[in-house]
Amino acid sequence: MNNKTLTDIQTEVDNYIGQYKEGYFSPLAMLARMTEELGELSREVNHYYGEKPKKSSEEEKTMEQELGDLFFVLVCFANSLNISLEESFDLVMEKFRTRDKDRWTKIEE
Repeated sequence: MNNKTLTDIQTEVDNYIGQYKEGYFSPLAMLARMTEELGELSREVNHYYGEKPKKSSEEEKTMEQELGDLFFVLVCFANSLNISLEESFDLVMEKFRTRDKDRWTKIEE
């Protein structure tokens, strides 16, 4: 297994999508897809950790697959809006390191 950066992943997805005339879906359509994928992940989490077991007729999926689907659509969404996920991640981590630095109880070293 190789370690890919978020930039590598965004480039790989862009190359994949770029081979099709349709290109990226509109932001609204991708948001709907993200919501759909999040629902599928939620369903899997509920099967594993909740009170709702799978029906015998339901296909076996994994949370890993559903997280991958959600991540793929998120990458597509970012790419279509020319947003660097690495920069987005850095922004949110800076927020957690500053604004939220004392919000949680730290483990004593």
